[in-house]
Formats: sequence, structure tokens, C-alpha cells
Amino acid sequence: MTETVLLERDAGIATVTLNRPQSLNALSDDMIAALHDVLPRLEADPEVRCVVLTGAGDHFMAGGDVKQFHGILDQPPAERRRHFEAKIHRLHPVIVTMRRMPQPILVSQRGAAAGFGLSLLIAGDLAIAADDAYYTLAYCRIGTSPDGGSSYHLPRLVGMKKAMEIALLGDRFDAATAERLGIVNRVVPAAELAAETAKLARRLANGPSHALGRTKRLLNRSFESALEQQLQAEAESFAACAATGDFAEGVSAFVEKRAAAFKGK
Repeated sequence: MTETVLLERDAGIATVTLNRPQSLNALSDDMIAALHDVLPRLEADPEVRCVVLTGAGDHFMAGGDVKQFHGILDQPPAERRRHFEAKIHRLHPVIVTMRRMPQPILVSQRGAAAGFGLSLLIAGDLAIAADDAYYTLAYCRIGTSPDGGSSYHLPRLVGMKKAMEIALLGDRFDAATAERLGIVNRVVPAAELAAETAKLARRLANGPSHALGRTKRLLNRSFESALEQQLQAEAESFAACAATGDFAEGVSAFVEKRAAAFKGK
């Protein structure tokens, strides 16, 4: 894996760090390749029970590398179109893998989440932000439309009218607003972000991983399923969970009035 993305493991928690702090972790081709490499490996690793996604330095991600965009402006319009369509298609497996992988993905954010950075943040399952974090979808400011799945996830999170406002105006908003809109789950003082992220990640990693993965899948498919389909999926998922050791442990712990010690099996 290239140094544009760092990976650390700690007792079931995998921390993926976007590592271009000198450019506010702006997306590069090397970073895309690194995410292509690391996310499927984590998805297939039974020892990983929670993934934390964060940015090095003072920011999460400032979106695409606009300076790099400027470098191809001298190319003919047809060539620019081909270049960016191919580039964005390379991003798609990153978002699809994030939604598909059974481990909960906790985004830990300080500073900017702009452009693709905001798209990446809302593709995660949970998000915790420092109180000085800020957000802008920003695509309209460089004369283009969104990518990274934000046109899919944002209306589902905030409703269509608010999604239109965020996308069409490109205004900057703060962490308190992001929490109110449901873009992030929690806002904490900046000095406490690392500790609160670790606490929440440990809670997820110590949970019933099989059940959490099935819950994530159920919630993700709910927007595309009819009620009868979703009820059937719930029944199948509950029954599959009931056949696990974690279910036996959870039920026993409840009856015995003690904390459950889930093994993720």
C-alpha cells in the first residue's frame, strides 16, 4: 500500500488514514489505488470488526485535487471528458465496497469535508466530528456536478430540498448543522475527538459482529425493497443470527443480568 493511505490495526479495529496532509488529503490517483487495495482486504478479514476512516493532519479531505485538474485544461474537451469519466469510474468500487463490507465504518472527522471528502464521509455508516469541523459539497464552485455517491446518499440523509440547497449553492456549513441534518452522528470538542472515536470504535468492535453486519445490510437495502421483501429479509437475517454463538451469549447474558462478551462469531 502506498503512503497516501495508512493502515493500523488494534484488537479488531482497523484505522484507515488518508495521508496527504500537505494538500488537505485531496484525492489523488495513488490514494484511489490504495483504497482499492486496503478496503477489500479489510472486508475479507474476519479479525477486523470495525473500520475507522480518518484524515491525517487538521482535515478529513478537501475533495479532488483541483491543482491537478488545472494541469489538464489545455487538453481538448473530448479528452477531458474521457479522462474524468475514467477517473470517476475508478472511484466507484471504493464507495460500493464501503457500503457492502460487513464491518461498520466509523468516520472520524476534523477540519474540512469538502467535495469528494463529503461524499466519502456520508458513505460511511457512522460519523463523529470535532466541533470545529466544516462541510461544503463544493462541486458547483468549479462548474461540475457531484460524484462519489453524494447524489444518492445525500437526499436519503437530509431530504430532497435540503440536498438541493447543499448541492446547488455549495455553501459552507458547520458541525452543529451537520449533526442536526443527520450527516454526522456526534459532535465533540476537538481535543476529545481521538478519545471519543476510540471509545465508539471499541464499542462497535466488541459488539456482535455477525449481527451488526446483517443489520447494516438490511438498512442499506431498505430503500430499494418493498415491505414484503424487507420483512422476509428480516426473518432470514434474524434466523441466521440465532444460529450463532453470539446470539447464545447475548441471550444468556440478558437472563443472567451480566454484560455480554461477544466473540464476533
